[in-house]
Amino acid sequence: MTQTQPPHINRKLNVQAWWLTALLISINVGLFIWQIVSGVDISDPAIKDALRWGADFTPLTFSGQPERLFTSMFFHFGIIHLMLNMWALYIFGNVAEALFGRLYFIGLYLLAGLFGSLLSSYINIQNGHELLQHFDQSLLPHVSAGASGAVMGLGAALTVLSLFPPLPHQVYILDKKALLMIMAINLIFGLVATGINNAAHVGGMIMGALLALIWYLSYRTQFKSLLKFLGLVGGLFMTVGFYIYCNQLNSPLLPLWHEVLIQNPEILP
Repeated sequence: MTQTQPPHINRKLNVQAWWLTALLISINVGLFIWQIVSGVDISDPAIKDALRWGADFTPLTFSGQPERLFTSMFFHFGIIHLMLNMWALYIFGNVAEALFGRLYFIGLYLLAGLFGSLLSSYINIQNGHELLQHFDQSLLPHVSAGASGAVMGLGAALTVLSLFPPLPHQVYILDKKALLMIMAINLIFGLVATGINNAAHVGGMIMGALLALIWYLSYRTQFKSLLKFLGLVGGLFMTVGFYIYCNQLNSPLLPLWHEVLIQNPEILP
C-alpha cells in the first residue's frame, strides 16, 4: 500500500517513547522472515501460502475461521508491501503512541485493523449476493492481508487531531495540510490502482477517526480516563456488532462459498 511523504513533526522523538510501535514492526518483520524461511516467495507469495499464514478470504473467514480478520493484519504480500506498511507504521505510530498513550494506541491500532478487515468482508458479502443473481468473475472475493487498515486508522486519528486546537499537554504540533493531503492521496490511489483493498483502508480510517475524536473530547471533560475507556469499549462493541451483522448477512452465501472452495482446492492451506 503506497504511502506518501509523512508530515513533519516539530521535534525529534525519543525511541523509548514509541517502543510499542517498534514491537509491532518487529512482529511483522519477524513473521515475514519466518515465512520466507519456511518457503514463501519473498516478492510474490502464492495464494495458498497467504491463506496458510492467516490471510483474509471471505469464503473461509465467514465459514468458521473469523480469526483471519486478525491474523491477516500480520501477513504481507511480498517485501515491498511489508516495507511500505512498516515505514508508514513507523511514521504514524511513533507520533500516535506518544500522543494517545500506549493502551489507547494499541486499542486504536487493533480495532482499526479489525474494522478495516470487516468492511472489506462486508463488500465481498454484498458482491456474493449479486453473484447469486448473475455470475460475474469480478465479483468473486479476493484474498487480502496487510497492516494498512490499522496504519490508515492511525493516519486518520492524527488527521482528526490536527483539525482541532492542540490540547494543553500536547507536545507535538501536527501539520493539518500535510496529513489531509496524505490521506486523500492514499484514498484516491486506492480507488484508481489495482490490487489495493481500499475498503480496508476506509474501514480503518472510520474507526481511527472515531476513537481519536472520543480521545480528544475526553480531555475537554473531567472524566477523561472513563471516557477513553468507554471509547475503546464502544469501538470493540461496534466491531463485534458489525461482525455479527456480516455473519448474518453471509448465512445465505455459505453454499456459494462452499462451491468456490470446492472448485479451487489448490488454494486451500
